[in-house]
Amino acid sequence: MRSSAEQLGRFLASPWWRALAAVVAGALPALAFPEPSLWWLAWVALVPWLLIVRSARSGRRAAVDGWLGGAGFLLAVHHWLLPNLHVFILVLAALLGLLWAPWGLLAHRLLGGSPGAGRVVVALVVLPSGWLLAEGVRSWEYLGGPWGLLGASQWQVAPALRVASVGGVWLVGFLLVAVNTGLAALISAPRARTAAVAGVLACGAVVGGVWVWAPVPQLVGTVRVALVQPGVIDGQGSVERRFDREEELTRRLAGQRLDLVVWGESSVGQDLGSRADLRDRLAALSRAVGADVLVNVDARRSDRPGIFKSSVLVGPDGPTGDRYDKMRLVPFGEYIPARSALGWVTSVGKAAGEDRRRGERQVVMRLPDTRGSGLRVGPLVCFESAFPDMSRRLTKDGAQLLVAQSATSTFQHSWAPAQHASLAALRAAETWRPMAHATLTGVSTVADPRGRTVGERLGTERGAAAVYDVPLARGTSPYVRTGDWALYGSLVVVAVFCAVAVGRRAVRRPVAARR
Repeated sequence: MRSSAEQLGRFLASPWWRALAAVVAGALPALAFPEPSLWWLAWVALVPWLLIVRSARSGRRAAVDGWLGGAGFLLAVHHWLLPNLHVFILVLAALLGLLWAPWGLLAHRLLGGSPGAGRVVVALVVLPSGWLLAEGVRSWEYLGGPWGLLGASQWQVAPALRVASVGGVWLVGFLLVAVNTGLAALISAPRARTAAVAGVLACGAVVGGVWVWAPVPQLVGTVRVALVQPGVIDGQGSVERRFDREEELTRRLAGQRLDLVVWGESSVGQDLGSRADLRDRLAALSRAVGADVLVNVDARRSDRPGIFKSSVLVGPDGPTGDRYDKMRLVPFGEYIPARSALGWVTSVGKAAGEDRRRGERQVVMRLPDTRGSGLRVGPLVCFESAFPDMSRRLTKDGAQLLVAQSATSTFQHSWAPAQHASLAALRAAETWRPMAHATLTGVSTVADPRGRTVGERLGTERGAAAVYDVPLARGTSPYVRTGDWALYGSLVVVAVFCAVAVGRRAVRRPVAARR
């Protein structure tokens, strides 16, 4: 055992091998996300990274280990972007990985050396808080958004979804990091094993308490929603052929007493304001199926300059006037940040040749009260479903059903479609509102107000239309009511810790000088 430990020590003493180990250890949690979906791994996957960071010979080296691990994590979770962004994805991962350098410093300060019970108890609170701050900063839309938050790996775990209804994805992530911290301390801090075990058990008690005592949504009937997924349609004339295929699939839904039909992102490639023929065809579809059709128009608008991605509701008489223009655009995919400086990216990858325009506000659409529902729908477009604040805002504005229109055909044979679809369960559990996730090429799915999958998932291998009896719920979840308290609480924890550390250092200096 001692020989193995000595060999590992010599291995980590080499700066290059240590750097490689940090990158690999940081990448390990990515396996907890779809498509592998090894959700249980997230509860232990940070332990190797924490052990590497705590063993650093200096705070500076620990910060480097934190940076490299963060870069490894982001690269692994977003590796499917490599064919599109090429080498630039490495640059982005390296830059955003810097957010975990302070976390590495915190881990080294609290777990390095031979910590006692006091330091480990502090670590169980401060390290999860530091992790959430790194995730919170990189969740800013201009830095790429909150895709791949650690808590999102638990999308199929019922107790974790209940926790999300109380504190959002942030609270789930906090508990994951706390458990990993306790396990790392259990391995590396013999003097504080009791505290480490107590911390892990406390996290289990929190989850158990939420499961037993947290409120649950009250179900109040169902609505029938159809998702239309045309499948992969490429080549010349693909925009027109896709519309024809969506039209064909939608017509097959006639007579099924639907409340809403949903098409995926970019399902209509021409502006409806200038294409009366498309408006008429969509209105005819609405009449044929007896329900409004929610399409997504990706085109240059005739009434405003620029290209917009817009959710447009079409009824039996044509567009109803309900329209939502996508607000949060995908960096490099739909616009180039600081294009004057970074426009060269278009020459090395499949980045946006022209910036899309942003919408100005979120919209809740009300369906006609033809079957006594008068359903209120909150649309989101593409990776907007990764932002918990957007679905929370729609819920507070009265949405009864959340709808995400997506298109991940560019990444068809990667982990991206499954990762994107998994967000529906998380957003539904957070808000107590069902979410329908409609795509062009899969994965399309529906989640009920508790985050449970409803009906069949339409995978990437098929084109089809599917009908879902979607449960509705009344009431307001604790997360919708209280917001991102776990994230803001983490900010307070880290600020207090840093203030105390600075204060102690300031007190020690005069004492040392007098000696």
